Amino acid sequence: MVSRPARVAILEQLRADGVRYMFGNPGTVEQGFLDELRNFPELEYVLALQEATAVGMADGHARATRTPTVCQLHTGVGLGNGIGMLYQAMRGHAPLVVLAGESGLRYEAMEAQMAADLVGMAEPVTKWATRVVDPESTLRILRRAFKVAGTPPYGPVLVVLPADVMDRDTAEAAVPTSYPVTRSTPDAAALDRAAELLAGAEHPIVVAGDGVHFAQAAEELGRLAEVWGAEVWGADWAEVNLPAEHPAYAGQLGHMFGESSRRVTGAADAVLIVGTYALPEVYPVLDGVFAEGTPVVHIDLDSDAIAKNFPVDLGLVADPRRALAGLTAALQARMSEESRVRAFEWLRRRSVERAREIEEARQVDEATTAPNALPTTAFLRELARQLPEDAVVFDEALTASPDVSRHLPPNRPGHWFQTRGGSLGVGIPGALGAQLAFPGRTVVGFTGDGGSMYTIQALWTAARHGIGAKFVICNNSSYKLLELNIEEYWKSQAIAAHEQPEIFDLSRPAIDFVGLARSLGVPAVRVEKPDQVQAAVAEALSTEGPFLIDLVTGRGRE
Repeated sequence: MVSRPARVAILEQLRADGVRYMFGNPGTVEQGFLDELRNFPELEYVLALQEATAVGMADGHARATRTPTVCQLHTGVGLGNGIGMLYQAMRGHAPLVVLAGESGLRYEAMEAQMAADLVGMAEPVTKWATRVVDPESTLRILRRAFKVAGTPPYGPVLVVLPADVMDRDTAEAAVPTSYPVTRSTPDAAALDRAAELLAGAEHPIVVAGDGVHFAQAAEELGRLAEVWGAEVWGADWAEVNLPAEHPAYAGQLGHMFGESSRRVTGAADAVLIVGTYALPEVYPVLDGVFAEGTPVVHIDLDSDAIAKNFPVDLGLVADPRRALAGLTAALQARMSEESRVRAFEWLRRRSVERAREIEEARQVDEATTAPNALPTTAFLRELARQLPEDAVVFDEALTASPDVSRHLPPNRPGHWFQTRGGSLGVGIPGALGAQLAFPGRTVVGFTGDGGSMYTIQALWTAARHGIGAKFVICNNSSYKLLELNIEEYWKSQAIAAHEQPEIFDLSRPAIDFVGLARSLGVPAVRVEKPDQVQAAVAEALSTEGPFLIDLVTGRGRE
């Protein structure tokens, strides 16, 4: 192989791995390899005005494609700005390869301007973090980074690129990264043992998470739930692991409070956990999650997730798709006739109940479209009517998310993504990343007025690159989620309800989202009443490029 500077070799490696986009915000110490981009026209640099936006776009693209996506950050200050979104990517198992520049190894002892321990900064929010110290290992390290990011459990990695190392030559060959095959199947004895533990249950549940989606196992999960007669509850669930309108889908376990989850898990007499861990709340309970004597079986490709917080009776490190199919067959062989009848009757009853729930929700919606009502319901109904069938939704609406999901139900894997990890601001950039992944589809990103302001700069990127995603800001003039959470806190501490903290109010001064969007190059309209909905949706969907709708979903403290 002909020797060339490592700064050139890394771009050759990205080309060998089929990388189409690099999301980033440039800086001086990366200028060497970024300048070489002029010779790699197949690699498009998607320019962000702030690092959180760059990571958010990469996160959306990585989740949509389920392949490693490249993000470039500027040394310690840039990495620092992106840490919150990297945490989001880590929690969401997004396969990111983050390239961070550094001034050089020669300056190690100088404690110079912008010097920082980038690897140390990134380790808590990445699957792996490292630094290139020898140009002859640059491509070897990059390939390892791609492999680590793109092997289940997926996750972000960081590679630090010192400028003086990048300027030295390497003769390494740029060849495609090798990925291991992880489609492992439990042996028959293990599946039979799992079925033995679970088959006799009268009130079984499945606790499922995004490992199901990553394994493309939604169909297998639904089939197992039908055969076993089990409710499916979500935990760490931000993808379509089971269609929302499937009879077995029962909802999400408590995101915030473990006591809410325990009311579900503690009532079950058999539990199957698949594609997640137990349990990812903000305030989890420390014991008593499962009733005493309840058998618990856990399936995941992530061995760390199994029995991470609570003991299980059987853990299977296996591909969820194959394991669920095998377990379903084993349950069918193990279940008694009485258990089969119970499961059949449960499924019949749940199908009727689910259809009634959907119809009742529709009737409630009919009553909330009066001329003086808030436009939320009317807007979502009209959007659902006008959206093409293959549309993609990126949901960071938070308190408005139940309304969004009711009208745009997450039924199709790969067509619905929800925020995760607790970092605000992924709604707009995440939708941009998804739009680049699916250029032929309509992508709609929902966010809140508070969350949008974390990464509003992403609108400029949408305009600059002509990324035609549509954005909806659910504007209630407050940090509504905090208002709801503190009310739960008051109850838990026996504190009498009182006036909300003033710091949760965002109405003074009111943010002009239409003017702000237009100043960043994106056309926008404000929707305050139901009679404005139809025209606004039509204009958004007919506009070739990006478009923003400021949707009033609350009146703040008027």
